[in-house]
Amino acid sequence: MSLEEYRWDVWNCVRCSNCKFVQSWNLKSKRFSKICPSNTRYLFDAYSSQGKMDIARAIIDGELDYKDSSKLLDIIYKCTLCGACDSMCKNFNDLDPLLIFEELRAKLIEDGQGPLPEHKAIFDSVKNYDNVWMQPRSGRDQWAKGLNLKDLSKEKADVLYFVGCTYAFNPQLQKISKDTAVILKKAGVDLGILGKSEVCCGSPIVRIGGRELFSKIAKANIEMFNKLGVSKVITSCAGCYSTFKVDYPKEGEMKFEILHVVEYLDQLIKEGKLEFTRKLPLKVTWHDPCHLGRRSEPYIPWNGKRGKYGRYEPPKELRRGGKGVYEPPRNILKSIPGIKLLEMERIREYSWCCGSGGGVKSAYPDFALWSAQERIEEAKATGAEALITSCPWCESNFMDALKEDNKKMKVYSLVELASQAL
Repeated sequence: MSLEEYRWDVWNCVRCSNCKFVQSWNLKSKRFSKICPSNTRYLFDAYSSQGKMDIARAIIDGELDYKDSSKLLDIIYKCTLCGACDSMCKNFNDLDPLLIFEELRAKLIEDGQGPLPEHKAIFDSVKNYDNVWMQPRSGRDQWAKGLNLKDLSKEKADVLYFVGCTYAFNPQLQKISKDTAVILKKAGVDLGILGKSEVCCGSPIVRIGGRELFSKIAKANIEMFNKLGVSKVITSCAGCYSTFKVDYPKEGEMKFEILHVVEYLDQLIKEGKLEFTRKLPLKVTWHDPCHLGRRSEPYIPWNGKRGKYGRYEPPKELRRGGKGVYEPPRNILKSIPGIKLLEMERIREYSWCCGSGGGVKSAYPDFALWSAQERIEEAKATGAEALITSCPWCESNFMDALKEDNKKMKVYSLVELASQAL
């Protein structure tokens, strides 16, 4: 859809401010009542969902001259696209703010006004190196050295483990990739990797607004995965997961199932193929990554328009955020002996964003750290000793925030705990 096709939505945002707060019936305290990181951090209404809806309306109606406006770019890109406002809005209205904000970024790029310089570097890196970290392709499979994994360019396997750029290249996180592969092999999974042939899933590109480049990446990946004949594509990265689950189906037919590693581990435990025997005496709290939670609801095809009084014609099933991957990680934690799970106030579709998504970590690292620190304070309030999650962006941003403030809190990937408990 084009931005123009959201005219009804932007005109019918009632400016109720529900996009800024946790829904009242799920609110636990004033301290952790906010839901939108950008509005909470910068206070001005322009940074909220309703403020950006006003901007979109003004652009659609030709009332806003946004050419060469650094302030407009600042407002549009100081947003993690976490989807919290979208979930809150859909409990009162049937608007699509998240889709509008992604469309707004795409329009800025189409009009030559975006993205930010820091984001252009990401585009160039993906074009030149097939990853977001400006690393040579030859190093893509270094994490797998010594694991004797099948290379799917040379032999067949039933399951493809798609590692993702960050878990493949970030030395701090490569252990997660190794642990994932080792656990799956121990469970008897016929596993293979793409090795040096793996390319970026395109998640950072599409979030920043690079529709054309993303479409090219997605179509090529879908074609490759289909030709491999795998039944499942497993990924550890929440960003890759939601992109495969929600964005890829719009680009082509996918003849394989998409699973995040926590979903797959939960399945293997239930099937009796994986059992945790080592006790880990640890009080933990679980952080729901945005792209594993509210942003991972499956794509629901719909072709229609707004009719009289804004009715969807034909009726449209809305993605409200409540059908994300919420139970599997909690099931895994509860199955590890000695682990005590202490929940934060803002969980599931009400989760507070780590602050790293939507290109924010690259362009506004101070904002990203601020949001992570807010989440760490919430984690500390539970009495937990460790913050557990399963997203490389969340993990690295939390680690950076803890390093800066020297908080007494540990950060683990759920896969790390699972590996220790085997």
